Amino acid sequence: MAAAAEEATSGFLGFGPDSRDPARPTSRRAGGKGARNRKKGWKRWRGPEAKLGRELGEWLDEKAAEMRQLGGPVSEKPDESLFFVDTGNEEKDCKRNQAKEKPLKVDLILQIDSKVPAPKDILAHQVPNAKKLKRKQRLWEKLAEKGVLPRKERLLQGRLRKAGVEKATSVEASSTTGPSRAFYDMWSDSNPLDQVLAGKDTWFLEHTKKQPVKRPGRLLKAPLQLPAVEIIAPGGSYNPSFPAHQALLLQAHEVELKRQKAEEKLASQLRFPTADEAPTQETIFQEQCEGLLEEDNSGDEEEPRGTLKPEEAELMAVPSLAPPLPLTAPGEKKTERQRKKEKEAKRQKARELKEKAERLRRQEVFRLHSIRLQVKRWEAELLRRKRAREAQRKAEANKPRRLGRFKYEDPDLDLQLSTELAESLRTLKPEGSILKDRFKSLQKRNLIEPRERAKFKRKYRVKYVEKRAFRAITL
Repeated sequence: MAAAAEEATSGFLGFGPDSRDPARPTSRRAGGKGARNRKKGWKRWRGPEAKLGRELGEWLDEKAAEMRQLGGPVSEKPDESLFFVDTGNEEKDCKRNQAKEKPLKVDLILQIDSKVPAPKDILAHQVPNAKKLKRKQRLWEKLAEKGVLPRKERLLQGRLRKAGVEKATSVEASSTTGPSRAFYDMWSDSNPLDQVLAGKDTWFLEHTKKQPVKRPGRLLKAPLQLPAVEIIAPGGSYNPSFPAHQALLLQAHEVELKRQKAEEKLASQLRFPTADEAPTQETIFQEQCEGLLEEDNSGDEEEPRGTLKPEEAELMAVPSLAPPLPLTAPGEKKTERQRKKEKEAKRQKARELKEKAERLRRQEVFRLHSIRLQVKRWEAELLRRKRAREAQRKAEANKPRRLGRFKYEDPDLDLQLSTELAESLRTLKPEGSILKDRFKSLQKRNLIEPRERAKFKRKYRVKYVEKRAFRAITL
């Protein structure tokens, strides 16, 4: 109670929550507040003095911010320094603001205030061959006074003079005034930027301008001459005539019948045989013995050994073609007479073969007519094969090719039965899908390969686990 009375009589007002009266003695028990991180010191932050100290601290922070940013209190500043009048002229307003703008104190602190200059980097100012370049520059300045220009400058001025283009004075002038030429199509052939390079050498254009890539001729021709959007049959209209609708139904019936036959053929090939068609032991043994037993030729008369066939007899009848008989037994030495006879027989045989070849060559003259007919037949056959190949190539030119592992299949016909035809457009039901139709059209025109939808395949086996809570439940 005595401490409370002393605080009431004291006239000291602190600026913060930690401020204290210097006239009062410093004692830990005198205040009885304790540290902030203890429960004892919580009361001092809930009282009216703490609230007043916080408000006073915020007010001092605001005043310090005004002093730092504006150089003084806002209430004491004139209206001209806080506001500006928008006259509509942006340049004048910008200049007025720049003249009145003063650097902030933060920027002034960051400025260099040292009286000692920074050391000069000598290597940054060194230029290789500086003396040589200076002498060369002085030489060209002397030549320019006489009217002599370097070769690069002469070529540049000649190119500009030939094209009739005046050199711009500066980049700023061109950026402020804008381009002097009118609008043009940058993809057209009459591009004003390309007129400067018109008629130049090919080598010069290759090193001066980026040439467009020449497209090969095969890219200019479509893979198939089919239209991008095919017109459907008249029977597919929303109000078709009876004959056209029946023709479309017949076409769909033939497609479905062909598909059904293919399914039946596959089913018959994969069908398991019945008990009547199942193979028996006898049929299995007969199939295993196929080709092992020779056919019985007992009815034919056997030819006696030693008899010659008619062809062999005719060959033996000709003395020139008959094989020579051995004159001596094997192992005995031939006499001179026998060697002479063998040489004479060889010469006689060669002479006969030569005469036969000449006789056949003379006979070829009389076969000219037959040879000519044979050549004509041969040429006619080649021409027929060539025309057949061309016809087959033309027939397959507009057919989809095999671009991938899947074969192109025509989509199902979009049709409505006779009972499904609508009486008006309001009750008409849409058939097919535009997205699928465009996708099939790209496949049919060989622009993309036929493909199937990717199938989902799980990489791991699904494991089912019964939770412990359900195990306790007994049915």
